[in-house]
This record gives sequence, C-alpha cells and structure tokens, in this order.
Amino acid sequence: MSFEWVTASVFNEIAVLLVLAAAVGSVGLLLKQPLIVSFIAVGIIAGSSFLGIAQSNEPIELLAELGIAVLLFLVGIKLDVNLVRKLGLVALATGLGQVLFTSVFGFLICLALGMSPITSLYVAVALTFSSTIIIVKLLSDKRELETLHGRIALGFLIVQDIVVVLAMIVLSAVGVGTRSDASIVDVLEVLGASALMLGLVLVFVRFAANRLTERLARSPELLIGFAIALAASFAAIGGELGFGKELGGLLAGIALASTPYREAIAARLAPLRDFLLLFFFIALGTQLDLGSLGQSGFDAAVLSLFVLIGNPLIVVAIMVALGYHRRTGFLAGLTVAQISEFSLIFMAMGVSLGHVSAQALGLVTLVGLITIAASTYMITYSQGLYSVFEPVLRVFRRKVTAPAAVDSSAEGGSYDVVIFGLGRYGGALGRQLASSGYRVLGIDLSSTVIRGWQDEGLDGMFGDAADAEFISGLPLKAVRLIVATMRHQDAGVNHVDARFVLLQQLRDQGFGGRVALTSTLDSDADMLLNSGADIILEPFRDAAVRAIDLLRTSLDGPARPEAPQATDRV
Repeated sequence: MSFEWVTASVFNEIAVLLVLAAAVGSVGLLLKQPLIVSFIAVGIIAGSSFLGIAQSNEPIELLAELGIAVLLFLVGIKLDVNLVRKLGLVALATGLGQVLFTSVFGFLICLALGMSPITSLYVAVALTFSSTIIIVKLLSDKRELETLHGRIALGFLIVQDIVVVLAMIVLSAVGVGTRSDASIVDVLEVLGASALMLGLVLVFVRFAANRLTERLARSPELLIGFAIALAASFAAIGGELGFGKELGGLLAGIALASTPYREAIAARLAPLRDFLLLFFFIALGTQLDLGSLGQSGFDAAVLSLFVLIGNPLIVVAIMVALGYHRRTGFLAGLTVAQISEFSLIFMAMGVSLGHVSAQALGLVTLVGLITIAASTYMITYSQGLYSVFEPVLRVFRRKVTAPAAVDSSAEGGSYDVVIFGLGRYGGALGRQLASSGYRVLGIDLSSTVIRGWQDEGLDGMFGDAADAEFISGLPLKAVRLIVATMRHQDAGVNHVDARFVLLQQLRDQGFGGRVALTSTLDSDADMLLNSGADIILEPFRDAAVRAIDLLRTSLDGPARPEAPQATDRV
C-alpha cells in the first residue's frame, strides 16, 4: 500500500499518526491496557517494519523531548515528600528495599543471560522503576488511592521517583566523564551547574514563587502558559549546561511545588503530557527492530517473570516484617510488578551517551510491554488474585503489628457493635449507635475516613471485610452486632463480594452475635439471608418508608401555618 500522500507533508503524517493512535488506543481500552502499550504499538505499526508512515523524525523527536520535559516537570511539582515523612519507615523500607533487591538480583540475572557488566547495570536499574502514572490511574479507577495499601504504594513510588532523580544526575555526570575529550574539569562544571541551578530554584521558591503564581493565577491560561515555558526553558538550560533536559524539567517542577496552585497546574498539564508523550512512545516504537526483539524473546521473558513475581514478593516480605497484614503487602506489592516510562527514558539516555546499544533499549521496551500489560490485569483483579495465592502467602508471618495497620485506640478494646464501611450510610449508623451509648468500632479501607472518624473521638481501624487474617485479629469476643454497609456494586471489577466472604469468616470463627448486611436488590437480599445474615438493611427502601410516614403526617395533619416552622428531614 502506498502512503506517498501521508508523507508528502509533516502535517499529514502527524494527522495520520493521531488517527492511528486513537484507533489503537480504543482497542487497548477494550483490553483494559494503559495508553503506553497502545502508543508503543502505534510506533511499531507506523514504523518501517509495517506501514512506514512515521518518517519525519525531527518533528516527532522535538515533540517527544517536550513531552519528557513536561513529564518530569509534573514529577517535580508533585514530589510530595510529606507523604513519605508521614508513612515513615514503611515508605522508605519498601521503596529502597525493592530498588536494592531488583537492581542487585536483576544485575546478576542479566550477567547470567550473557550481557556485559555495563549493559547489565543499566537494565537492572531500569527494572527498578514502576510507573506512577499507570498505578495512580488504576488505583483511582478502583477507588483505592486512599486505602492503606494505596497510600503506602504512593509513598514508595515517591521514594522511587527520588531514586530516578539521583540516577539521572549520576548518569549525566558519568556521561560527561566518559566523553573522549572530557576531563575532570568538565565533570565538575556539570555538577557545579546543577548545584547552581538548584540554588537558584531554592531562591525562587523562597522569595518569588508564591507571589508570581498568585498574580499569574488571575488568568488561568497565563499561569499554564508560564508553567509550560518554565518547563521548556529549564529543560533547554539543562541541555546546554550538560546535566540534561530531563533534570532541567524536573527542577522547573520543584520550583513550583510549594505554591498553592500546584494541583491546578498539574491537573491542567496532565492531558498535554499524555499528548506529547504519545510522540515519545511512537518514536520509541519506530526505532524497534522486530527481528532483534524476536532474538531477545527469552531474555525478555526471564526478566519479565522476575519483575512480575520478584518485585511483589519482596514488598510483601518487607511489609510483613514491619507488621502489616500480608494482604496489605500483597495489594501494595502488585503495584511494582511492572517497569515504567522512566525505565525507557533512562535506557534512551544510555543509548544517547553510547553506554548501551539500541538492542538493550529494545529488550527493556519489550519487558515494559509484557509487564505493563500483565500487571494491569494483576492490579485490576488484585482481590481475586489474593484469594488464589493466599495459601502460598501464609509463609509470610508477621511478628509485630504496624501502628498504621491497626490503630492503637482499638487494640484490646471491648465493643458492642463493629461497623464495616464508614461512608455516609455506615458513618451515620455508627454515630447514632455511639450517641445511644453503645461501644462502636468503625472499620474502613480509607485512611482519610478513618482519620476523620477518630477526630470525632470514635475508635477506628484500617481493615477489609474480605481479609481473613484481619477478621481473625478483631476483638469480637464481646461484640453483639456486626454491620457491613458494603453493597453488591462495591465488589467492582474484582467481582469479590466482601459480604459473603465476611459471613464465611465469621462462621469459621464461631461468631455468636448477629450480622446485619446492606442490600439494594431483592434477589441479593435472599442470598444473604440464606448465607447466614440475620438482618438485611435496605437503605433506599428504608428511606422511602420513613419518607412516606413524614408525607402522610403532612397530608393528614393541620394546614401549614403562615410562618414556616422547623422542617422534618428524612
């Protein structure tokens, strides 16, 4: 098929690439795949191996470099060190522990596969990075960002981001030092320029950032334009001074990270980042030699299994050793079962410096395609996977209890009622019962909800009704009533209905109290009763009955007085 009309102009070429990206992205969406996989596939399809559409290398490379600058700008502006500080030991231990484990054993595996020491080192370091963008998107879709395992995952991902920054700084200095015409003076100049830029950023943050952004924020479009200009200019300066466009973009983000407008800037620039990164992945895909990828198939399979299995297991081991439930460790560990866009950027830097070959970049890209595709399903169906692997994971036994995993206010307590799910309905039930004099323990998967609950002086714990180990550790001896406000819809994409799991666990432990479960479907309610539930709460029907009582009272009562009185509320 001839595509002369496509390659006749850069505009035609970009237009066709965008249409192809939309089509392939739609297929990827049906397969529940992140756009990274789809965009690399677009590059392969549009490259010389297939259609040969992508021929304007310079414009595509330009857009790709701008996309990397914006990506690292957003990493810098969202570098929330406070989250690492709040989570403390668990974020540092899991983040650094996983990086150390993956880099050391990855290096040994690469050597065993016959790679040179420098290539093995590059590949091993590339395997340590996980994709923050993909993980945040998947956890957000599953409403798990505020759960305990979600917040821990974000914590050690930030630690990984810091490691990425350090790795790129080292790589920039090493790259200068390995040039044939380089001297120690050149290396010192690069390090000095980096320190000078960082100093200027700190001065800007201290004296100008807030005032300037406050003025620019009067025009949101101008604020976003300024942010893009800052990212591009810092990247250009970084490239000229020798420490890299990537670090320049990152420093630009750090310059605005302390301003009150950072979230607004990040939200506005996220679509632009995704659009520009499309061209980075297209450029990457067009450079891949499918023949060499086929030769790297065995190596890619070995390294992919290492990332998919080894990374989650080391996170589980570290978190259990710190006192967390193995289920929490497993769910958090699945988030590092893939490599990221930073892995590809890191390898591309190595290729540009002449340290590694394009074949090594192709190998890491293939590992990225495999692990990103597989881990997407692993995270999406994490609850079901835990049920499958829970017997194997019993080898991990915790000897202490993590303070963040079980709140001390609930330890050793004696309660009348335990409520799972502290949303609007469950929270209202718990407060009413507590105000009536009952001792209530609230349990929820959201750390934000638990903190709010505890701020009201009520006892709360992080936990999940579907976690057998967690249920076995609850103080249920004096409990007379357990209320679970989850509904069938809350099972989500995992198709794991926590209500039935909870009933099974309570039966296995010989719980003698009553169990009240929430339902919105008649057939659902019958199944719950047949499975052992004592009380079925139907929020919509119960609210309707209460509303009818109020409406009848209004219809049958005296006429409404001219001066309105206090109104009954449902």
